[in-house]
Amino acid sequence: MKEISVNHLLGIKYLNPEDLELIFETADHFKEVINRPIKKVPTLRDITIANIFFENSTRTKLSFELAQKRLSADVLNFSASQSSVKKGETLIDTVNNILSMKVDMVVMRHANPGAALFLSKHVKASIINAGDGAHEHPTQALLDSYSIREKLGGVAGKKVVIVGDILHSRVALSNIFALQMQGAEVKVCGPKTLIPKYINSLGVQVEPDLRKALEWCDVANMLRVQNERMEVNYFPSTREYAQQYGVTKELLDSLNKEIVIMHPGPINRGVEITSDVADSEHSIILDQVENGVAVRMAVIYLLASKIKQL
Repeated sequence: MKEISVNHLLGIKYLNPEDLELIFETADHFKEVINRPIKKVPTLRDITIANIFFENSTRTKLSFELAQKRLSADVLNFSASQSSVKKGETLIDTVNNILSMKVDMVVMRHANPGAALFLSKHVKASIINAGDGAHEHPTQALLDSYSIREKLGGVAGKKVVIVGDILHSRVALSNIFALQMQGAEVKVCGPKTLIPKYINSLGVQVEPDLRKALEWCDVANMLRVQNERMEVNYFPSTREYAQQYGVTKELLDSLNKEIVIMHPGPINRGVEITSDVADSEHSIILDQVENGVAVRMAVIYLLASKIKQL
């Protein structure tokens, strides 16, 4: 059996093209499993996984939990907002307490960039990064690439524009790494204030005009504005943002071609995309959600097969 080259999923930048291919092939198998009448496989009956979320999450947390249960793993859910972290307990103490319960794998979301990497060096368990600050969100990028591949038959040579709040987005960075690794061309589009200074060093072009970006691309990945990460105003008003960077059905219909619309969620309907776009035939947003479970099953399965080596 082929093996993934890493013991932890900390970020896309630690993977290689063969890893991505292996994850997608494994996800194909699990996608077939979750569409059967009996959606569970007994593969990970002897594995215990802790989901540790120091930041709020609905979709990612549910998707991981469902993936774990479909694989028959034992699952512990831990929410930092109701825990001893509030009383000043450190990250390592928290995780070591959980590991003393004989946990094999930790899925963690944390507000600090590098938290998952830090943890992987200090605890004996396989770590999956479910988002570390505005740094990386690897499983989201994997499911996004998997969804493009499913819809368009491949990622190599495709033109993908990521639109919106690039500065505060962990999804954007992971997507850029994953798409480029597979041979896609990537541009970003958004207000100048929301484009990070380092973006050109990643080999990514900035297209400030939304219409031009949409005319260029095969796929538009629409990001929400992350108001919760902003301490100052980066643009005058939500209404003005929506007028300049929001995708409407009229705008899509006026293009001389069909493009695919994606969104990692949660959607701010009427801001980055209107409801009729989110629910249109252009959109693969619900496919992304379904694919998220299959891709996370694949990641967990491939890492679990290496746990004995940790």
